[in-house]
Amino acid sequence: MNAVTAPPTNKPARPFFSSGPCAKRPGWSPSALSDAALGRSHRASIGKAKLGAVIDQTREILGIPDDWRIGIVPASDTGAVEMALWSLLGARGVDMLAWESFGKGWVTDVLKQLKLDDARVLEADYGALPDLTQTDPARDIVFTWNGTTSGVQVPNADWIADDRTGLTICDATSAAFAMDLPWEKLDVVTWSWQKVLGGEAAHGMLVLSPRAVERLENYTPPWPMPKIFRLTKGGKLIDGVFNGETINTPSMLCVEDALDALAWSQNIGGLPAMIARSEANLAAVESWVEQTPWIAFLAEDKALRSSTSICLKLSDACPLTGDDRASAPKRISTLLDKEGVAHDINGYRDAPPGLRLWGGATVEPEDMAALLPWIDWAYAKVLAGEV
Repeated sequence: MNAVTAPPTNKPARPFFSSGPCAKRPGWSPSALSDAALGRSHRASIGKAKLGAVIDQTREILGIPDDWRIGIVPASDTGAVEMALWSLLGARGVDMLAWESFGKGWVTDVLKQLKLDDARVLEADYGALPDLTQTDPARDIVFTWNGTTSGVQVPNADWIADDRTGLTICDATSAAFAMDLPWEKLDVVTWSWQKVLGGEAAHGMLVLSPRAVERLENYTPPWPMPKIFRLTKGGKLIDGVFNGETINTPSMLCVEDALDALAWSQNIGGLPAMIARSEANLAAVESWVEQTPWIAFLAEDKALRSSTSICLKLSDACPLTGDDRASAPKRISTLLDKEGVAHDINGYRDAPPGLRLWGGATVEPEDMAALLPWIDWAYAKVLAGEV
């Protein structure tokens, strides 16, 4: 085999393409946290003010209606989703949609932990969506807006009925701040700061529509409710959760980091600018894939492709077979990590072998463009048997 030519000379200025925790916003440094309310109670006026500011700025940037409630909850997006599932499900039948790892995790919780009798599962393989029109507006619906581990997003919310009687519970952790969420179609929405905002982990966001609040106040699940999941007391919503009085103690350092990310979002032009930056990252990858025979999108349908969790696979034109083919993405990602070009771009452990490039708003499109020739170089090294 011929030796591979020298690597490209232009490296990404920031080699951070991890899908969570994700790249910090451009220009970030620890000095951005200098005003954090450290050593203070989060229930003191300064702590409550900062937590309240996160909620207010989130509402403004995302255009969340005034009568939707926004809370900061423990345990990242996972905690927020679990709170919704344990607190709201069981009042009527539920349709569970799953086409990647996290959606399948919610299915497991509903079937094996909550053990709901009336639960339908609508599934699809990685790279595709189930038939969304099969959902029933009289039933609750649980789904991910964007499949972080498959690179597949729902193209719109037209399949959700305006006159539905069930609730829609949407895990939007890799969609919020990079995709336009139609709030009138969504009753519960969750995400974490660590995704599109590039914030720190372990804190979740929970948004409830008036219909979701009504369910909470008029339905009591038959199972014991852990304290960390409780959103009501005496049949009424605990208002404090949605006014900056968190269920457990938050990290005020992480809160300060979230405020910094929200301020950056506002300074660059808010949600439209965030969406445009993410879509520019996807456009760069799409242009490269069109010119590169050996690589393909896991989501073959362009309308379903995520602009944040961009998932790629080896195409049919790639000559590698067997174990060589299965191990190629990991060898590519390991080599690029060693070169300081791209960190953490191997596909998710449960997904088909491939690469996963985070294209959220905190990633500079020019860094994404600079990365792509390096992937070609690393693939050539793998094909030549040099790694």
